[in-house]
Amino acid sequence: MDNDRKRSDGDSVKQAVHSPDAADWPVIEARLSHGCAALGLAPTPEQQARLVALLGLLTRWNQAYNLTAVRDPLEMVAKHLLDSLAIAPFLFGETVLDVGTGAGLPGLPLAILVPERRFWLLDSNNKKVRFVRQAVLELGLTNVEPVQSRIETYRPGRKFSTIVSRAVAAESVLPVLTADLCDRPGRLLLMKGRADEAADETAWAALKPIVHRLTIPFLDAPRHLIELRSD
Repeated sequence: MDNDRKRSDGDSVKQAVHSPDAADWPVIEARLSHGCAALGLAPTPEQQARLVALLGLLTRWNQAYNLTAVRDPLEMVAKHLLDSLAIAPFLFGETVLDVGTGAGLPGLPLAILVPERRFWLLDSNNKKVRFVRQAVLELGLTNVEPVQSRIETYRPGRKFSTIVSRAVAAESVLPVLTADLCDRPGRLLLMKGRADEAADETAWAALKPIVHRLTIPFLDAPRHLIELRSD
């Protein structure tokens, strides 16, 4: 009976350890810290805490709303946080529009890292925008405005210094140009996996796209950034 109880207790501990709410947060914090250092970034302790808190919030919401296919918080460090933060050096100007932000990526991590910039996080999916609003509230982000809208109909009456899009088809981002949402000078940043997933050269030929290969710590997968400048 004692052996059965020990096995039962041990199973409970294993389940708790591997549940999202009881994840090994010190390991997560260490991976985030090392990853940021490898990217040449130096978040403050408060920013680091907010980034980890964002993972916790995303993990909890993911259980009910399926915001992202990545379930493991430790895996999220590279695939969500570091992948988003890697483009920080390419941001331009004071205003940033994140098109198709989904679960707030890359907009939320970037807004935490560079609070001096203003971010508009745009998505047409109601549950994802609800998550972004909750994250903004819980993390105390005063430089983020969540927006529920389709890019085709989004007319904010202003232009943005940088427009960024992560894992969105290039043709779906074309409306930001036809709607004249990008300031001059300005930047359009398209985050992609393989280089051949870059925007159609004929569509972007006038802007002379620049392809940057990104190395994301703890992520063994290709990452590229397509930079288009409107000068």
